Amino acid sequence: MSLDFDTAVIGAGAVGLACAAVLSSRGRSVVILEADSAIARHGTARNSEVIHASIYYPAGSLKARLCRRGCDLVYARAQARGIPHRRTGKLVVAAGDDEVPRLAALHDAARANGVPQLEMIDAATLHRIEPDVSGVAALSSPVTGIVDAHALALSYLAEAEENGAALLIEHRVTELAREREAWRVVVRVGEGGDEQSVRCSEVVNAAGMGAHEVAASAGIDIDREGLRVHLCKGDYFALAPGAPVSLGQLIYPVGSAEGAGLGVHATLDLAGRIRFGPDATYVDAPDYTVAAAKAPAFAEAVRRYLPAIEDDWLTPDFAGLRTKLAGPGEGFRDFEIREESAQGLPGLVNCIGIESPGLTASGAIAEYMADRLDAR
Repeated sequence: MSLDFDTAVIGAGAVGLACAAVLSSRGRSVVILEADSAIARHGTARNSEVIHASIYYPAGSLKARLCRRGCDLVYARAQARGIPHRRTGKLVVAAGDDEVPRLAALHDAARANGVPQLEMIDAATLHRIEPDVSGVAALSSPVTGIVDAHALALSYLAEAEENGAALLIEHRVTELAREREAWRVVVRVGEGGDEQSVRCSEVVNAAGMGAHEVAASAGIDIDREGLRVHLCKGDYFALAPGAPVSLGQLIYPVGSAEGAGLGVHATLDLAGRIRFGPDATYVDAPDYTVAAAKAPAFAEAVRRYLPAIEDDWLTPDFAGLRTKLAGPGEGFRDFEIREESAQGLPGLVNCIGIESPGLTASGAIAEYMADRLDAR
């Protein structure tokens, strides 16, 4: 059977584009199939753009390992390709004495994950570094930073195209069929357009919110395998211009190991603007609205570490969706990056549940995925 490409990558977010870049650099002919009319419009475009250091994830987990490796890769790529970024540093703040044991546990977990340059600081040092922040202690992570997420995604696409990869937008995958020694990927072109097929020997499913549906189309029982994605919405509010609050780095509360997120934290964009978020609410369908009425609840959460904040200093900014494998009240779930030969589907790699720290880990996820394909 003649093949159109060696590999089809489904999804043109940061992870899919990183996969295309790595696979094409290893000599494969690659096509990227994106349902939307442009790249990186969903998870990649709607997040805090933080370069995470790998503080929060269980030692040995894919999230821990790929975040740590990915952090180094993002900084190296940003430096080499002129991608806007800033090594801001981050403080995880214990607001009261009852939170200090949790802070110490985070410190130990981060050390186990190989996070460099960590330091526990006391209240006096915290006040000297960030006078507007209140807390009894903090964990300092100087390697945490921020990056222009769209520019990062574009850099992956540029590398893939330099290696001969092709991007097809408005190509929605409707079916994956195994035929003899190859895959037939059925796509619908545009809204209500014709169906076409691409034949290839490998498929990488990096479809984000739709990744579990793509896996199901290949014949995988996603409920039996625990691969159904749950959407968890996170809203962000912006600090009004002129508000008398100044921050030099990212500020996170200690948060909860059991929660759906890391708590409402303070992030900076590359222009120095301060945002607060996200909260965490499971939803049944994509929803990017931010209700202004939530401002008092956000302000109350932020006042635990920024006591000067007033309710009317916060304005709705944007919302994002995390593609979580853990449903409400469930415990930690790792990334799922699976080569499916064991399911009788050789050459298919599913990347499912790639939530935070997926942006940071994107380059490392791509390496890990490509190694799975090379080893089959």
